[in-house]
Amino acid sequence: MNLVEIPADTSALDLLIDSLPNLPAVFLIWAEQGAPYLARTSLLRRRLRRLLGRREGRPRLLSLRETARRIEYQTTGSALESSILLYEKARQHLPKEYARYLRLRMPHYVKVILTNPFPRTQVSSQLASARALYYGPFRARVMAERFESEFLDFFQMRRCREDLAPSPEHPGCIYGEIGMCLRPCQQAVGREEYASEVGRVLEFLRTRGRSLLENVAAARQRLSDEMRFEEAARQHTRYEKIQEVLALAGELAAEVDHAGGAAITASAEPGAAELWLLRDGHLQPPLRLALGAADGRPVSLESRLRGLLSAAPVRRLARREQQEYLALLARWYYSSWRQGEWLAVPDFGNFPYRKLVNAVARVMKAQ
Repeated sequence: MNLVEIPADTSALDLLIDSLPNLPAVFLIWAEQGAPYLARTSLLRRRLRRLLGRREGRPRLLSLRETARRIEYQTTGSALESSILLYEKARQHLPKEYARYLRLRMPHYVKVILTNPFPRTQVSSQLASARALYYGPFRARVMAERFESEFLDFFQMRRCREDLAPSPEHPGCIYGEIGMCLRPCQQAVGREEYASEVGRVLEFLRTRGRSLLENVAAARQRLSDEMRFEEAARQHTRYEKIQEVLALAGELAAEVDHAGGAAITASAEPGAAELWLLRDGHLQPPLRLALGAADGRPVSLESRLRGLLSAAPVRRLARREQQEYLALLARWYYSSWRQGEWLAVPDFGNFPYRKLVNAVARVMKAQ
Protein backbone atom coordinates (compact mmCIF):
# COMPACT_ATOMS: atom_id res chain seq x y z
CA MET A 1 0.00 0.00 0.00
CA ASN A 2 1.04 3.63 -0.45
CA LEU A 3 2.20 5.30 2.76
CA VAL A 4 1.69 9.00 3.47
CA GLU A 5 3.11 10.53 6.65
CA ILE A 6 1.05 13.35 8.14
CA PRO A 7 3.18 16.31 9.26
CA ALA A 8 2.95 17.55 12.83
CA ASP A 9 1.91 20.94 11.45
CA THR A 10 -1.62 20.18 10.24
CA SER A 11 -1.76 23.43 8.27
CA ALA A 12 -0.14 21.53 5.38
CA LEU A 13 -2.58 18.63 5.65
CA ASP A 14 -5.11 20.07 3.22
CA LEU A 15 -2.48 20.40 0.49
CA LEU A 16 -1.36 16.85 1.20
CA ILE A 17 -4.89 15.53 0.78
CA ASP A 18 -5.32 17.49 -2.45
CA SER A 19 -2.31 15.66 -3.89
CA LEU A 20 -3.93 12.24 -3.44
CA PRO A 21 -5.93 10.55 -6.24
CA ASN A 22 -9.69 10.91 -6.23
CA LEU A 23 -10.26 7.25 -7.16
CA PRO A 24 -11.80 4.14 -5.56
CA ALA A 25 -9.52 2.87 -2.81
CA VAL A 26 -9.11 1.05 0.48
CA PHE A 27 -7.38 3.13 3.13
CA LEU A 28 -6.23 3.15 6.74
CA ILE A 29 -5.74 6.17 8.99
CA TRP A 30 -3.35 5.55 11.87
CA ALA A 31 -3.11 7.40 15.17
CA GLU A 32 -0.15 7.20 17.55
CA GLN A 33 -1.69 4.20 19.30
CA GLY A 34 -4.50 1.73 18.80
CA ALA A 35 -6.12 0.10 15.80
CA PRO A 36 -6.42 2.02 12.54
CA TYR A 37 -9.52 3.53 10.99
CA LEU A 38 -10.13 1.18 8.03
CA ALA A 39 -12.58 1.77 5.20
CA ARG A 40 -13.12 1.71 1.47
CA THR A 41 -14.39 4.53 -0.68
CA SER A 42 -15.32 5.31 -4.25
CA LEU A 43 -13.52 8.69 -4.08
CA LEU A 44 -10.43 8.70 -1.87
CA ARG A 45 -9.62 12.42 -1.83
CA ARG A 46 -13.20 13.45 -1.06
CA ARG A 47 -13.48 10.90 1.76
CA LEU A 48 -10.21 12.02 3.36
CA ARG A 49 -11.32 15.63 3.20
CA ARG A 50 -14.37 14.69 5.25
CA LEU A 51 -12.34 12.75 7.80
CA LEU A 52 -9.27 14.99 8.04
CA GLY A 53 -10.56 18.39 6.98
CA ARG A 54 -11.36 21.33 9.21
CA ARG A 55 -14.59 21.01 11.19
CA GLU A 56 -15.33 24.62 12.08
CA GLY A 57 -19.00 24.91 12.93
CA ARG A 58 -19.66 21.19 12.30
CA PRO A 59 -18.71 19.51 15.60
CA ARG A 60 -20.92 16.43 15.15
CA LEU A 61 -19.00 15.09 12.16
CA LEU A 62 -16.18 12.63 12.78
CA SER A 63 -12.80 14.31 12.52
CA LEU A 64 -9.44 12.57 12.79
CA ARG A 65 -7.44 15.66 11.93
CA GLU A 66 -5.73 16.11 15.28
CA THR A 67 -5.02 12.43 15.98
CA ALA A 68 -4.03 11.04 12.57
CA ARG A 69 -0.33 10.39 12.03
CA ARG A 70 -0.19 8.54 8.74
CA ILE A 71 -2.35 7.29 5.89
CA GLU A 72 -2.05 4.05 3.95
CA TYR A 73 -4.06 3.59 0.79
CA GLN A 74 -4.33 1.45 -2.31
CA THR A 75 -6.46 2.34 -5.30
CA THR A 76 -8.72 -0.40 -6.67
CA GLY A 77 -10.29 -1.08 -10.02
CA SER A 78 -13.47 -2.91 -9.00
CA ALA A 79 -15.87 -3.62 -6.16
CA LEU A 80 -14.52 -7.19 -5.95
CA GLU A 81 -10.97 -5.94 -5.50
CA SER A 82 -12.10 -3.42 -2.88
CA SER A 83 -14.01 -6.00 -0.85
CA ILE A 84 -11.16 -8.53 -0.91
CA LEU A 85 -8.50 -5.95 -0.01
CA LEU A 86 -10.71 -4.59 2.78
CA TYR A 87 -11.20 -8.13 4.10
CA GLU A 88 -7.48 -8.88 4.07
CA LYS A 89 -6.62 -5.65 5.88
CA ALA A 90 -9.40 -6.21 8.42
CA ARG A 91 -8.11 -9.73 9.15
CA GLN A 92 -4.62 -8.30 9.59
CA HIS A 93 -5.44 -5.34 11.82
CA LEU A 94 -8.77 -6.34 13.42
CA PRO A 95 -8.32 -10.11 13.91
CA LYS A 96 -10.95 -10.50 16.63
CA GLU A 97 -13.74 -8.46 15.11
CA TYR A 98 -13.21 -8.37 11.34
CA ALA A 99 -16.23 -10.57 10.54
CA ARG A 100 -18.58 -8.28 12.48
CA TYR A 101 -16.91 -5.16 11.08
CA LEU A 102 -17.30 -6.42 7.50
CA ARG A 103 -20.78 -7.83 8.14
CA LEU A 104 -19.47 -10.96 6.51
CA ARG A 105 -22.30 -13.43 6.00
CA MET A 106 -21.57 -16.95 4.85
CA PRO A 107 -23.53 -18.16 1.81
CA HIS A 108 -25.47 -21.42 1.87
CA TYR A 109 -24.58 -24.77 0.37
CA VAL A 110 -26.30 -28.09 -0.19
CA LYS A 111 -24.34 -30.56 1.91
CA VAL A 112 -24.27 -34.34 1.42
CA ILE A 113 -23.35 -35.81 4.81
CA LEU A 114 -21.05 -38.74 4.08
CA THR A 115 -20.18 -39.65 7.67
CA ASN A 116 -23.67 -41.11 8.15
CA PRO A 117 -24.08 -44.82 7.30
CA PHE A 118 -27.08 -43.76 5.20
CA PRO A 119 -26.04 -40.38 3.76
CA ARG A 120 -28.55 -37.57 3.40
CA THR A 121 -28.54 -33.91 2.42
CA GLN A 122 -29.03 -30.69 4.32
CA VAL A 123 -28.58 -26.97 3.71
CA SER A 124 -25.66 -25.45 5.60
CA SER A 125 -23.77 -22.15 5.71
CA GLN A 126 -20.62 -23.68 7.21
CA LEU A 127 -17.88 -25.63 5.44
CA ALA A 128 -16.79 -28.19 8.01
CA SER A 129 -13.76 -30.46 7.83
CA ALA A 130 -15.82 -33.64 8.33
CA ARG A 131 -16.30 -35.86 5.28
CA ALA A 132 -19.01 -34.33 3.12
CA LEU A 133 -19.70 -32.90 -0.31
CA TYR A 134 -20.71 -29.24 -0.50
CA TYR A 135 -22.48 -27.78 -3.52
CA GLY A 136 -22.81 -24.03 -3.88
CA PRO A 137 -22.64 -21.21 -2.99
CA PHE A 138 -26.26 -20.16 -3.54
CA ARG A 139 -27.75 -16.68 -3.67
CA ALA A 140 -29.83 -17.28 -0.55
CA ARG A 141 -30.89 -20.08 1.77
CA VAL A 142 -34.29 -20.33 0.11
CA MET A 143 -32.61 -21.01 -3.26
CA ALA A 144 -30.44 -23.73 -1.73
CA GLU A 145 -33.49 -25.34 -0.11
CA ARG A 146 -35.43 -25.24 -3.35
CA PHE A 147 -32.54 -26.74 -5.30
CA GLU A 148 -32.13 -29.48 -2.68
CA SER A 149 -35.81 -30.39 -2.81
CA GLU A 150 -36.09 -30.38 -6.59
CA PHE A 151 -32.86 -32.15 -7.53
CA LEU A 152 -33.65 -34.97 -5.07
CA ASP A 153 -36.80 -35.65 -7.12
CA PHE A 154 -34.48 -37.27 -9.69
CA PHE A 155 -33.15 -39.78 -7.15
CA GLN A 156 -34.31 -42.09 -4.37
CA MET A 157 -32.08 -40.87 -1.57
CA ARG A 158 -33.75 -40.35 1.78
CA ARG A 159 -34.90 -36.89 2.91
CA CYS A 160 -35.55 -37.63 6.59
CA ARG A 161 -33.28 -36.07 9.23
CA GLU A 162 -33.18 -38.91 11.76
CA ASP A 163 -30.24 -41.21 12.45
CA LEU A 164 -31.63 -44.43 11.06
CA ALA A 165 -31.94 -47.68 12.97
CA PRO A 166 -33.27 -49.80 10.07
CA SER A 167 -36.07 -52.16 11.00
CA PRO A 168 -38.98 -53.80 9.15
CA GLU A 169 -41.19 -52.23 11.83
CA HIS A 170 -40.16 -48.66 10.96
CA PRO A 171 -43.26 -46.63 9.92
CA GLY A 172 -41.50 -45.10 6.88
CA CYS A 173 -42.68 -41.89 5.21
CA ILE A 174 -44.66 -40.57 2.26
CA TYR A 175 -41.60 -40.51 -0.03
CA GLY A 176 -41.16 -44.24 0.42
CA GLU A 177 -44.85 -44.82 -0.26
CA ILE A 178 -44.72 -43.02 -3.62
CA GLY A 179 -41.44 -44.61 -4.72
CA MET A 180 -39.21 -41.54 -4.21
CA CYS A 181 -37.04 -43.17 -1.52
CA LEU A 182 -35.35 -46.58 -1.36
CA ARG A 183 -36.64 -46.99 2.22
CA PRO A 184 -33.44 -48.01 3.98
CA CYS A 185 -35.30 -47.32 7.25
CA GLN A 186 -37.53 -50.35 6.58
CA GLN A 187 -34.63 -52.48 5.32
CA ALA A 188 -36.11 -52.46 1.82
CA VAL A 189 -32.51 -52.09 0.62
CA GLY A 190 -29.14 -52.72 2.23
CA ARG A 191 -26.24 -50.35 2.64
CA GLU A 192 -24.59 -51.34 -0.65
CA GLU A 193 -27.67 -50.67 -2.76
CA TYR A 194 -28.32 -47.39 -0.96
CA ALA A 195 -24.65 -46.41 -1.40
CA SER A 196 -25.04 -46.98 -5.15
CA GLU A 197 -27.87 -44.43 -5.26
CA VAL A 198 -25.81 -41.99 -3.18
CA GLY A 199 -23.02 -42.43 -5.72
CA ARG A 200 -25.39 -41.31 -8.48
CA VAL A 201 -26.28 -38.22 -6.44
CA LEU A 202 -22.62 -37.36 -5.88
CA GLU A 203 -21.83 -37.80 -9.57
CA PHE A 204 -24.74 -35.51 -10.47
CA LEU A 205 -23.38 -32.75 -8.22
CA ARG A 206 -19.74 -33.26 -9.19
CA THR A 207 -20.56 -32.97 -12.89
CA ARG A 208 -23.09 -30.15 -12.34
CA GLY A 209 -25.85 -32.40 -13.67
CA ARG A 210 -24.03 -33.53 -16.79
CA SER A 211 -24.05 -37.23 -15.76
CA LEU A 212 -27.84 -37.37 -15.58
CA LEU A 213 -28.38 -35.14 -18.62
CA GLU A 214 -26.22 -37.42 -20.76
CA ASN A 215 -28.12 -40.53 -19.61
CA VAL A 216 -31.50 -38.94 -20.30
CA ALA A 217 -30.36 -37.62 -23.69
CA ALA A 218 -29.11 -41.10 -24.66
CA ALA A 219 -32.41 -42.67 -23.60
CA ARG A 220 -34.34 -40.03 -25.55
CA GLN A 221 -32.29 -40.71 -28.69
CA ARG A 222 -32.67 -44.49 -28.35
CA LEU A 223 -36.44 -44.26 -27.93
CA SER A 224 -36.68 -41.88 -30.87
CA ASP A 225 -34.67 -44.28 -33.06
CA GLU A 226 -37.05 -47.07 -32.04
CA MET A 227 -39.99 -44.81 -33.00
CA ARG A 228 -41.34 -44.85 -29.45
CA PHE A 229 -42.11 -41.18 -29.65
CA GLU A 230 -44.36 -40.82 -26.59
CA GLU A 231 -41.66 -42.27 -24.34
CA ALA A 232 -39.04 -40.13 -26.08
CA ALA A 233 -41.19 -37.06 -25.39
CA ARG A 234 -41.32 -37.96 -21.69
CA GLN A 235 -37.54 -38.21 -21.62
CA HIS A 236 -37.32 -34.83 -23.33
CA THR A 237 -39.59 -33.32 -20.67
CA ARG A 238 -37.37 -34.87 -18.00
CA TYR A 239 -34.30 -33.40 -19.72
CA GLU A 240 -35.82 -29.92 -19.67
CA LYS A 241 -36.78 -30.32 -15.99
CA ILE A 242 -33.19 -31.19 -15.09
CA GLN A 243 -31.99 -28.07 -16.90
CA GLU A 244 -34.52 -25.94 -14.99
CA VAL A 245 -33.32 -27.32 -11.65
CA LEU A 246 -29.67 -26.72 -12.54
CA ALA A 247 -30.52 -23.13 -13.47
CA LEU A 248 -31.62 -22.57 -9.85
CA ALA A 249 -27.99 -22.90 -8.77
CA GLY A 250 -26.46 -20.57 -11.37
CA GLU A 251 -22.98 -20.64 -12.87
CA LEU A 252 -21.11 -20.05 -9.61
CA ALA A 253 -22.43 -23.15 -7.83
CA ALA A 254 -20.33 -26.31 -8.03
CA GLU A 255 -18.85 -28.98 -5.79
CA VAL A 256 -16.80 -26.71 -3.55
CA ASP A 257 -13.62 -28.80 -3.36
CA HIS A 258 -13.40 -28.98 -7.16
CA ALA A 259 -14.96 -25.61 -8.07
CA GLY A 260 -13.14 -23.66 -10.74
CA GLY A 261 -13.58 -20.40 -12.56
CA ALA A 262 -12.25 -16.95 -13.26
CA ALA A 263 -13.59 -13.52 -12.32
CA ILE A 264 -12.43 -10.81 -14.70
CA THR A 265 -12.57 -7.25 -13.41
CA ALA A 266 -11.18 -3.85 -14.30
CA SER A 267 -7.81 -2.89 -12.85
CA ALA A 268 -6.66 0.24 -11.07
CA GLU A 269 -3.87 0.32 -13.64
CA PRO A 270 -5.05 1.88 -16.92
CA GLY A 271 -5.12 -0.54 -19.83
CA ALA A 272 -5.11 -3.63 -17.62
CA ALA A 273 -7.51 -6.21 -16.20
CA GLU A 274 -7.44 -8.35 -13.06
CA LEU A 275 -7.99 -12.12 -13.15
CA TRP A 276 -9.24 -13.81 -9.98
CA LEU A 277 -8.90 -17.56 -10.40
CA LEU A 278 -10.90 -20.04 -8.33
CA ARG A 279 -9.02 -23.36 -8.26
CA ASP A 280 -10.44 -26.36 -6.40
CA GLY A 281 -12.57 -23.99 -4.34
CA HIS A 282 -9.62 -21.78 -3.31
CA LEU A 283 -9.62 -18.16 -4.50
CA GLN A 284 -6.19 -17.17 -5.79
CA PRO A 285 -4.40 -13.80 -5.55
CA PRO A 286 -5.22 -11.58 -8.55
CA LEU A 287 -3.23 -11.79 -11.76
CA ARG A 288 -2.79 -8.49 -13.58
CA LEU A 289 -3.07 -8.64 -17.36
CA ALA A 290 -1.52 -5.58 -19.02
CA LEU A 291 -2.62 -5.11 -22.62
CA GLY A 292 0.28 -2.98 -23.84
CA ALA A 293 3.02 -4.29 -26.12
CA ALA A 294 5.56 -6.58 -24.46
CA ASP A 295 9.13 -5.34 -25.00
CA GLY A 296 7.88 -3.37 -27.96
CA ARG A 297 6.53 -6.49 -29.67
CA PRO A 298 2.82 -7.21 -30.17
CA VAL A 299 1.70 -10.41 -28.42
CA SER A 300 -1.74 -11.97 -28.82
CA LEU A 301 -4.07 -11.77 -25.84
CA GLU A 302 -4.46 -15.55 -25.75
CA SER A 303 -0.67 -16.03 -25.61
CA ARG A 304 -0.44 -13.56 -22.73
CA LEU A 305 -3.18 -15.39 -20.85
CA ARG A 306 -1.58 -18.78 -21.37
CA GLY A 307 1.74 -17.51 -20.07
CA LEU A 308 0.14 -15.74 -17.12
CA LEU A 309 -1.90 -18.75 -15.99
CA SER A 310 0.86 -21.32 -16.50
CA ALA A 311 3.27 -19.35 -14.30
CA ALA A 312 0.78 -18.67 -11.48
CA PRO A 313 1.34 -20.67 -8.26
CA VAL A 314 -1.67 -22.34 -6.64
CA ARG A 315 -2.63 -21.15 -3.16
CA ARG A 316 -4.28 -23.50 -0.64
CA LEU A 317 -6.28 -21.87 2.14
CA ALA A 318 -7.34 -23.03 5.57
CA ARG A 319 -11.00 -24.07 5.64
CA ARG A 320 -12.16 -20.90 7.38
CA GLU A 321 -10.29 -18.62 4.98
CA GLN A 322 -11.57 -20.62 2.03
CA GLN A 323 -15.14 -20.13 3.23
CA GLU A 324 -14.66 -16.40 3.79
CA TYR A 325 -13.12 -15.80 0.36
CA LEU A 326 -16.01 -17.76 -1.20
CA ALA A 327 -18.41 -15.53 0.74
CA LEU A 328 -16.78 -12.43 -0.78
CA LEU A 329 -16.88 -13.97 -4.25
CA ALA A 330 -20.55 -14.91 -3.83
CA ARG A 331 -21.42 -11.42 -2.55
CA TRP A 332 -19.88 -9.93 -5.70
CA TYR A 333 -21.35 -12.50 -8.09
CA TYR A 334 -24.93 -12.27 -6.81
CA SER A 335 -24.94 -8.50 -6.27
CA SER A 336 -27.04 -6.13 -8.36
CA TRP A 337 -23.98 -3.85 -8.70
CA ARG A 338 -21.66 -6.52 -10.09
CA GLN A 339 -19.12 -5.25 -12.58
CA GLY A 340 -16.94 -7.68 -14.47
CA GLU A 341 -17.37 -11.17 -15.86
CA TRP A 342 -17.50 -14.67 -14.40
CA LEU A 343 -16.32 -17.69 -16.40
CA ALA A 344 -16.93 -21.17 -14.97
CA VAL A 345 -13.96 -23.49 -15.56
CA PRO A 346 -14.74 -27.09 -14.55
CA ASP A 347 -11.35 -28.36 -15.78
CA PHE A 348 -8.22 -26.18 -15.69
CA GLY A 349 -6.47 -28.78 -17.82
CA ASN A 350 -8.85 -27.87 -20.63
CA PHE A 351 -9.05 -24.12 -20.04
CA PRO A 352 -11.45 -22.20 -22.35
CA TYR A 353 -8.95 -19.54 -23.40
CA ARG A 354 -11.10 -18.24 -26.23
CA LYS A 355 -13.99 -17.54 -23.84
CA LEU A 356 -11.57 -15.87 -21.44
CA VAL A 357 -10.20 -13.66 -24.23
CA ASN A 358 -13.74 -12.55 -25.10
CA ALA A 359 -14.56 -11.87 -21.43
CA VAL A 360 -11.40 -9.77 -20.99
CA ALA A 361 -12.26 -7.82 -24.14
CA ARG A 362 -15.76 -7.06 -22.81
CA VAL A 363 -14.38 -5.86 -19.47
CA MET A 364 -11.80 -3.64 -21.15
CA LYS A 365 -14.42 -2.21 -23.48
CA ALA A 366 -16.64 -1.31 -20.52
CA GLN A 367 -13.84 0.58 -18.72
